[in-house]
Amino acid sequence: MGSSNQGGPWGGGGGPWGGGSGNGGNGGPGNGGNGGPGNDGNRGNPWGNGGNGGGGRGPQPPDLDDLLRQGQERLKQVMPGGFGGPRAIVLVVLGMLVAWMATGFYRVNPDQQGVELLFGKFVKTTGPGLNYWFPAPVGEVMTPRVTETRQVAIGGRDARRGADAAAGGQMLTGDQNIIDVDFIVQWRIRDAGEFLFNIRDHETTIRAAAESAMREVIGRTPLEVAMTTGRGEAQTRARDLLQGILDTYKAGVTVLDVQLQKADPPQEVIDAFNDVQRARQDKERLQNEANTYRNDILPRAKGESERLIQEASAYRDRVVKDAEGEAARFLSVYETYRNARDVTTQRLYLETMQDVLKQSDKVILDKAGGAVPYLPLPEVRKALQGQESK
Repeated sequence: MGSSNQGGPWGGGGGPWGGGSGNGGNGGPGNGGNGGPGNDGNRGNPWGNGGNGGGGRGPQPPDLDDLLRQGQERLKQVMPGGFGGPRAIVLVVLGMLVAWMATGFYRVNPDQQGVELLFGKFVKTTGPGLNYWFPAPVGEVMTPRVTETRQVAIGGRDARRGADAAAGGQMLTGDQNIIDVDFIVQWRIRDAGEFLFNIRDHETTIRAAAESAMREVIGRTPLEVAMTTGRGEAQTRARDLLQGILDTYKAGVTVLDVQLQKADPPQEVIDAFNDVQRARQDKERLQNEANTYRNDILPRAKGESERLIQEASAYRDRVVKDAEGEAARFLSVYETYRNARDVTTQRLYLETMQDVLKQSDKVILDKAGGAVPYLPLPEVRKALQGQESK
């Protein structure tokens, strides 16, 4: 036995295959140092690192066995039962389970709704805030935005469909005319669960329902009303009808507004329609002028007729009253004449002569044929009346 180190399993100190210095050592049956059956130093070292006998060959790489052994020792310090013990396995499984369960926390923003799925089936919706649900692949959470206002355009050229959609906006009115309608539907998600799982193609469904609702409303509205005064009412009725259809589908959608962008005749007949419109405007203008003339002449004619009727009625009443008065006076005189014929005859004569003579110039003659002087009282009275009138 030599005096060399005995650290390695086959002799010499150093690494597991030797690596120190020595002359004979406890290695194999060879003559040299601590290697295998070779002659010199560390020829048995797989890395070719010699000891004192073989000389240095540069820096040595890390020893894998040492690294594994050190890692096992440190793991044993952490888990006294050993890495391969049942307790260690349980701890590792529990740690992985806790880490997996921790991935079930999720946050829902104020403009979102959380939709929780269990094995792909819808379970419930959640509001904004921090929530928890089964992690994947058992559970799944979807968070669509529910405060965003979206819109669908119907009629005109739809670039997203890449085709002329004008035919989709042509509708039949209540008076059997064709009208070209372009409108926009503005909508928002109300219930994310119903929205995601009750209808498949959301925009196509809303578009078809909106077009159906507008066709029903336009089909009950005359062309003139739909183009002019009835636009607002048509929008309101179409919105309410569309909301009812989507509620029947349980689409989870709120219809905010339906806006009519255009309501005109088809392009092919727009010129003829404009001619008809101008003719109707001329007709209305002439009717308005005629109504104005009628409203001016009729009240005046009615007033004149009323005046004539009132004057005739007054003349009739006056003549009747005068006749009745004359008849009553004549009857009174006649009764007096019957009672006192001579006196009445004399009185009537005097009254008649008074009426005749008071309007004529008088000359008084006496029986001898001479003129009797008299005061010209009638002439004086006439002169005084003329001065007063001046």
